[in-house]
Amino acid sequence: MVSGHLHEKNGRFYVILNFVDDRGHRKPKWFSTGLPVKGNKRKAEAMLHELRQQYDSALLPVCNAPPRIDDTMQFADYMLYWLNIIRTEVEVDTYASYQSIIKQRIVPYFRQRQITLAQLRPVDIQDFYTYCMTEYGVSNNTVIHYHANLSKALKYALRKELIDRNPMDRVDRPKAPKHIGQFYSQQELYQLFQAVRGDGVEFPVLMAAFYGLRRSEIVGLQWKSVDFENNRLTIEHTVVQTRVDGKQQIIAKDRAKNKSSCRTLPLVPQYRELLLRMKAHQTTCRKLCGKSYHTSDYVYVNDIGQPYLPNYITQHFALVLRKNGLRKIRFHELRHSCASLLLKNGVSMKEIQEWLGHSDFTTTANIYAHLDSSAKESTGQVMTDCIDIGACFTPSHQWDALSR
Repeated sequence: MVSGHLHEKNGRFYVILNFVDDRGHRKPKWFSTGLPVKGNKRKAEAMLHELRQQYDSALLPVCNAPPRIDDTMQFADYMLYWLNIIRTEVEVDTYASYQSIIKQRIVPYFRQRQITLAQLRPVDIQDFYTYCMTEYGVSNNTVIHYHANLSKALKYALRKELIDRNPMDRVDRPKAPKHIGQFYSQQELYQLFQAVRGDGVEFPVLMAAFYGLRRSEIVGLQWKSVDFENNRLTIEHTVVQTRVDGKQQIIAKDRAKNKSSCRTLPLVPQYRELLLRMKAHQTTCRKLCGKSYHTSDYVYVNDIGQPYLPNYITQHFALVLRKNGLRKIRFHELRHSCASLLLKNGVSMKEIQEWLGHSDFTTTANIYAHLDSSAKESTGQVMTDCIDIGACFTPSHQWDALSR
């Protein structure tokens, strides 16, 4: 079994697994458990054991029965071989995405057609994209993910001299359609706030609509990141839910989606009061439940201290909308609603980029350019101030004469 151990850092448990690369070099990989050290050693040990089993089961086929890599190797087998290779090199949630695409789409398609790695042509991959769009009805964005996976896998094959040329060099990447997200108006948000009052999804709705937080950022918010003294919120920890080898897995990370996503936001008075009430409620629940209470540093927990799962927010949010007859939008589109309100009230794109934690300005501009009516109105006013056509405008009776 893959060796590993627990490590304590900043008052929390981390799992460290030890892998050996193809050159015999030891490569430790860290996993955050999200568990405070105090009172959680057994849970942390269970997570350590589960991770060791999970990675060991994936590595055994490679170690015990290495595939025969030659001109006869099926492309489907190569993709499974590459999937095992990258398992220790990427994040668990990234691996889960690769695994889903490769095992559910790529392998079945190419296995049926018996195409070898050496025989693979650009047209074979292009036909695969067409098949997925017509038979499964997948979108261009989904096929773009397939394209990215195939590109990485075949770059590795070329680098290791398993193929003489990379067929992906001549495959057309599907064009990503311009996404125009739905969003709620100010009035619709007020209706939503009334509908979720006292509901389990109330806190995520309020945080997504006001701060534009992602689902993973809301579930990952910890009390140590709430500075009541200086009225600041720091977004630095995320929790995601994914499926690996058919099992649900919760992945906690002491970092956000990207460097810009790690940001500090002002804790405004009404949200300060909300969080203080939540903290007091947790204290009361902890006293009532005693040893049955699940102790953690997470803000968004139920009455026995268990952190809510990310998928709960998505599923329960949809139920709330349906139950209250509200217009259907995705939970993530509350983030768009936040941006639209900021734009309408004169906040610049650059400021919105920083508020939402986008990695670069282009991302913000591409997503919300169609909403930026205030900027166009101000531009129009500038041009009106510069150019006055009133003095030279042709009277209507002269237009009539010209038309005859």
